[in-house]
Parts: sequence; C-alpha cells; structure tokens
Amino acid sequence: MTPSHLTIITGASRGLGAALAAQRLREGHQVLGLARGSQPALVGLAATQHATLVQWPVDLANPGPVAAQLAAWLAARPRQATAGATLINNAALVTRPGPAAETDLEEIAQALRVGLEATVVLTAAFLHATRGWAGPRKVLNISSGLGRRAMAGSAVYCAAKAGVDHFSRALALEEAALPNGAKVVSLYPDLTVDEVQYLVNDSESVYLVAQDQGGAVAGHHIAGHARQFACAQLQHAKDEEHAVEGRRNEMHIASQHQDQRHHAHGHVDLRG
Repeated sequence: MTPSHLTIITGASRGLGAALAAQRLREGHQVLGLARGSQPALVGLAATQHATLVQWPVDLANPGPVAAQLAAWLAARPRQATAGATLINNAALVTRPGPAAETDLEEIAQALRVGLEATVVLTAAFLHATRGWAGPRKVLNISSGLGRRAMAGSAVYCAAKAGVDHFSRALALEEAALPNGAKVVSLYPDLTVDEVQYLVNDSESVYLVAQDQGGAVAGHHIAGHARQFACAQLQHAKDEEHAVEGRRNEMHIASQHQDQRHHAHGHVDLRG
C-alpha cells in the first residue's frame, strides 16, 4: 500500500475545519480530526473515497492531555505508513462581543486556552513526535485579521490571534535552522474586502465579518461556500511555503551575527 499524507485538523467537526477535512479526504489523505464532536458526513465521505478518517472527541479548553495523547499516537505510528504530516490548528473560541473588563473571567480563560494555548502545545507535541520522519512536515495556523488590527469589543480574540501569529513567526525561524525542519505558516482568510476575518462559532456554519474603509462591519453567511473557501486557503498555504523557505537564509545570517555578538560580549542577560 502506498503511504499517504497525514493531516491533523482541530475543530474538524464543523465550519471551515470540516471543509478542510473533507478536502483532504478527497485528496486521499489520512485525516485525524480533533473536536468536541464528530462529523457523520466525513465518515461517509471517507468511505466513498476509500480514505482513512479518525475522529477524536476532545476538549481543547484542556489541551495538555490532548497534546500528550497526540504525541503518543504519533510515536506509535509506523513511519513507513506516512508520506508526510500536516497539523492545521483551526479551532477557536470567540467570547461574546464587549469590553474585556466586562467579560466573564472563565470565558476569557477558555478562549485563550482553545485559541492560543492549544495551538502552542499541540504544535510542540506534533513537531517533537515527528522530528525523525523523512517526509515533509507542515504546520498551518489559522489566524485572523484581528491578530493584526485591533478592534474594540474583541480584545481577547485579538490577543489570541496575535499570539498565534507571533508564535508562528518565531517557530518558523527555529524550524528553518533544522535539517528537514517543518514549514510553519500562519494565515488569515481574505477575500475581496479590506479587512476580512472568519469566526467559527457554535453554529454549523462559517461566518465572515468584513470591515470596510468606512469602518462598517457586516456579517456574511457562507455555509454553502465553505468547501471552496477551504480549497482557497489550502492553496494560499502552499504559496506561503515559498516565503517560509526564503527565511532559511535569513535565519542562517542572523545566527552568524548572534554567534559573533556572543563571542564579543559573552552571554546576553535579559533580566533587565
């Protein structure tokens, strides 16, 4: 049997996550979905495509045990059964719009655990467990325009997505310095408006929130277009890999400069 690519997707039971999982199954990938519930439609699709689908019911608001489970599962897999592996961190939890100071504290904590902490610990577990794999390894972190542009009433979501973006940048530099390091990309969906972000909430659909030049905000229901949207994001991620590859030389130059500075000044004390 020819080895196939393994794709792990968080929030895979609905919205964009389910659309991404469906697209990967159609491409013949092995898919592991991590979400609070399963998606029956994906089971039927996997059967018709003769693809492998595994769905874990997990609580990403408590990501430590999920990351440990993922690490153990990956370590137990025969390496020859997988041609490569991709982790797509798609899950997010959006707090109710309003000032952070007026938001329930546990709601804030859960949003940060799902949106940021889960991304960090799952990525670390994934990269460590697959470090010796011969095939290509990729991490795609789904972000938002609100990770780059602040918006009142969404401070917690802005913080989570900004953290995801900066984590991805730093991690890309780390992996670029390693032999067969993983490609790491953080991207947010944009269509034809100036500022676009998607929010996956407790409904079965994906919603777009677009801010035009005048500052007006409008919601767009795109449940019927989720699959096309997912395909566009996968292609965008493939294009972004070239930019990540180009940072390898930058990392090499920066490393040389850092070594020279250390030789000249000894260790760097960051305690202030």
